[in-house]
Amino acid sequence: MSATKTRVLFDYFFITVGAFLMALGIGVFLVDAQVVPGGVSGLSMALHYLSGYTLPVGLMMWALNVPLYIWGVRELGRSFGFRTFYGFTANSLFIDLLRGDFPGLGFIRAQDSAAVQYLLGHDFFFLILLGAMLLGLGLGIIFRFKGTTAGSDIIAAIAQKRWGARPGQTIMFVDFFVISFAGFIIHYKDLSAEKPALALTLYAFMLLFVSSKLIDMVIDGFDYARSAFIISDRNQEIGACIMHQLNRGATALHGRGLYRGLERDVLFTVVNRKEVQILTELVRAIDPKAFIIVSNVYEVQGEGFRPRGYLDLQTFRKKSNGNGHGHGHDGEEAKATATGAGPGEAAPDQ
Repeated sequence: MSATKTRVLFDYFFITVGAFLMALGIGVFLVDAQVVPGGVSGLSMALHYLSGYTLPVGLMMWALNVPLYIWGVRELGRSFGFRTFYGFTANSLFIDLLRGDFPGLGFIRAQDSAAVQYLLGHDFFFLILLGAMLLGLGLGIIFRFKGTTAGSDIIAAIAQKRWGARPGQTIMFVDFFVISFAGFIIHYKDLSAEKPALALTLYAFMLLFVSSKLIDMVIDGFDYARSAFIISDRNQEIGACIMHQLNRGATALHGRGLYRGLERDVLFTVVNRKEVQILTELVRAIDPKAFIIVSNVYEVQGEGFRPRGYLDLQTFRKKSNGNGHGHGHDGEEAKATATGAGPGEAAPDQ
């Protein structure tokens, strides 16, 4: 099988995983709690409540997404692709499967499990938090592997093309409308005897915030690298340690201290999080008076580092086979070189 086909299958596998996690969050934790996320999933839940719990949530999501998808293809071309159709179809199927709404599979009903029912009655906040985390994690995985779940994404893209509306504002407006509409239905139908509809609506806005933050974290990743500027009179020794003991590259930047006007090189290097402590100990052992500035790095592209949001298929295979322990994606045995401008020298010149 070619590398391209393998990569595509790999993407679809993780889109499926993301769709399942989303379905778990929505179908198991949120529907019976009556806390509605925005977009098509929230609108489907509102219609589910309006029908007296007879219309399956997943089926309604699929029925609402299909015309949106067709509209998007007509307005925007095939930019959304088959991955979008696959994403929202898999999500819809998993929701109805987990909730036991498939004919002959009514025995599943994961939402009736003892753990979920306990949280529903005794720890409502934690229940909503779990739902938000699963929703955000699943949607983040889908986005990271080049998929979408249609819905408000298509509406936002069309609104941008036709009227120049900003996608973020459009999605925010759609989510606000859906959450408010669901809150009105819950209040109108008197569906929640224990919790006021307004309280459930506020929970829904908190859910929206938590899930959106998790989406960003999954797509962008955490701060996985650190940059360091080192100002010392023993730059040669420190540079040699960085290259030979840490197996990292370093760049000497010419600098001049403004306090005394002394000229010296400033070392610049990039290391992963685990190597920061080792770096500072090496520097302190050579020059206890060295000035070290360590900063978070958003992204590093180059030898020895993976780009932010990138999952290396070859490394994943090695890990799956048990051969990837110890180093991960950070390439600790490879040298990384970097260039850049530093903040200038201060304390060592005083």
